[in-house]
Amino acid sequence: MARQKELKLYRNIGIIAHIDAGKTTTTERVLYYTGKKHQIIDVHDTKDGKSSTTTDYMEQEKKRGITIQSAAVSTEWKGYQINVIDTPGHVDFTIEVNRSLRVLDGAIVVFDGVAGVEPQTETNWRLANQYNVPRMCYVNKMDRMGANFAHCVKGIKERLGANVILCQIPLGSYGEFCGMADLIANQAYIWKEEDKDSPWETVPLESLRARFNFQASADNDWIDRLPELRQEALETALAMDDDIFMHFVETGEYDPTQLKGLIRKGTVSGKLVPVFCGSSFKNKGVQHLLDAVVDYMPFPGENGGISLVDVDGNNIGVQEVTDDAPARALAFKVINDQFGTLTFVRVYSGVIKKGDTLMNVTRDKKERIGRIVEVQANVMKDIEEVRAGDICAFVSMKDTETGDSLCDPASPVLLERMRFPDPVISVSVEPKSRNDIDKMSTALYKMVKADPSLRLEVDKETGQTVLRGMGELHLEITIDRMRTELGVEANMGKPKVSFREAFGGPVEHTYTHKKQSGGSGQFAEVKMIFEPLEVGAGVQFSDEVTGGRVPREFIPAVEHAIRTESLKGQIAGYEVVDFKARLIDGKFHDVDSSALAFEIAGRACFREAHKMSRPKLLEPAMKIEVVTEPDYLGDVIGDMNRRRGQVTDQGQRGPSAYVQGFVPLAEMFGYINFLRSATSGRGTFTMEFDHYDEVPASMVDKLMEKEAK
Repeated sequence: MARQKELKLYRNIGIIAHIDAGKTTTTERVLYYTGKKHQIIDVHDTKDGKSSTTTDYMEQEKKRGITIQSAAVSTEWKGYQINVIDTPGHVDFTIEVNRSLRVLDGAIVVFDGVAGVEPQTETNWRLANQYNVPRMCYVNKMDRMGANFAHCVKGIKERLGANVILCQIPLGSYGEFCGMADLIANQAYIWKEEDKDSPWETVPLESLRARFNFQASADNDWIDRLPELRQEALETALAMDDDIFMHFVETGEYDPTQLKGLIRKGTVSGKLVPVFCGSSFKNKGVQHLLDAVVDYMPFPGENGGISLVDVDGNNIGVQEVTDDAPARALAFKVINDQFGTLTFVRVYSGVIKKGDTLMNVTRDKKERIGRIVEVQANVMKDIEEVRAGDICAFVSMKDTETGDSLCDPASPVLLERMRFPDPVISVSVEPKSRNDIDKMSTALYKMVKADPSLRLEVDKETGQTVLRGMGELHLEITIDRMRTELGVEANMGKPKVSFREAFGGPVEHTYTHKKQSGGSGQFAEVKMIFEPLEVGAGVQFSDEVTGGRVPREFIPAVEHAIRTESLKGQIAGYEVVDFKARLIDGKFHDVDSSALAFEIAGRACFREAHKMSRPKLLEPAMKIEVVTEPDYLGDVIGDMNRRRGQVTDQGQRGPSAYVQGFVPLAEMFGYINFLRSATSGRGTFTMEFDHYDEVPASMVDKLMEKEAK
């Protein structure tokens, strides 16, 4: 079957933002205005559990009014196929943004017009940089009290480092917000009503000054500056082509079609970030945002294909997005429920038909494609085939997990996968009844397979099942989803922190392993220097032996011993990080030396050297932002100090006050209860892992005692 729609008419986009910036509300309006649904459900109407927005359909999402897992929907706008992924804004679910951005061609970054650039927006922006995803910005909630477009644009420039081009500016704010001035089209869009089907009036920019006189002087300033802002936008766009720019400078003339083409060129290459505005809740600006997606967001492959890598992750080429190539796809998400497994994939090349067999190159296993579906959030529609650029789901794949490469068996190759963060918090999990032991293990395995930011392990000392994740909410919702999706009830223990250990200083140590007890003996001697490295450097091993004093064949055994033994330090058995182990000398015996003897010597040398170095205990430090009313700020800062926190910034954002800083994760359990009590329920906070900090010596025993309980 031939391609139904040419590749240039496709847009694969994600909607990303900080929690409560309006992503899901914007997605609902997109589906309504594109004719995909005929009724709008607002997020605040879903907490009764009886209704849901299209993309927040899980029980946990409806109860909390937040997005927990990314959901894909497909729609059409003016002949273009638009695949939209609505992603979570809560830091505990950054993994969903991570894997979505890996397979998307572009992203709309939504901002709260009052709060501006918030912490999770910065995290998402860094992820988009990592995957080279073109972006456009949408400043939402311009109808809210305290909305400040200038503050938001300043944050996008300074905190995110974006080279912005203002395509729209708001007309009024708060109660007077009535539309947008389009600097590129040289016209304004003005709404008289807030109804979802309300038409807008299109007027020339020159007529705005005589028409409006807003209460806020800042809103009037925007209108006064329209000629200057339009000139600035034109120059920024036309500068993408030297010849066109010089012609514009000399004559003042330009071709409007070329202008849009140059903004598109700058956006796709990442050199420009177009900025738009509106109020999704009040039904203003979403249609024009859709026009901008068509005009400026790339079609699949326009920004390049996906990197091909070897087994070590080294880049060995690029797979362009085309039908005329072997089938290659990346699995980016797995969902499990009572009815089976749903594996979401992005097809990068070739054609995949129902009944085809693909090779899972990551796991060296073959998978038969029994059923292909187009997914509309929680509704599935069967389709016969998918082609390069498509996002779809395969039903009931047995061995495929997130990040796996699926290829034509005749042309196997690995596609670049996502990079996932390490979990920072753990809880013990046990079944509610003895009969559920096996069911719980199966359910936990399914949850971990679907979410790579979860880890599952068994504590060798206590025999407890330990689940590790990105935060309290992440783990709590995982356990709740086991109940609602897989029918398994489990109890969650007290959260525990993932500490790390480090060398206190450089240490040189020699260890001799000797064993003589009848038969062949064992002998190995290693002389090593262990040096602490900067944060994030990892574990490094250096072979500096000269003169064959340790035979070549035994050196890998020493390195293996160091890397294995570093997983358990000498303070409290936590992983030892960021050090360099230098093997500088040693001795061997012609008969009694073996790889095993050198491995035993390496392990013992590491243990003794780590103890001698006066090792340090490291704990995860969280970047935290608290937003509350100014009256409560003193109590919040005082509490942060009591929790061994460090305040880095504080100030005003509209009518609210905020404070930012770093606080050890060990001190943050149950923080929401304090905040609600101290701020009469008006305070909110966000928290994300930032780095590992040394635990003060006086606190080590106290913390370890607390963890042991």
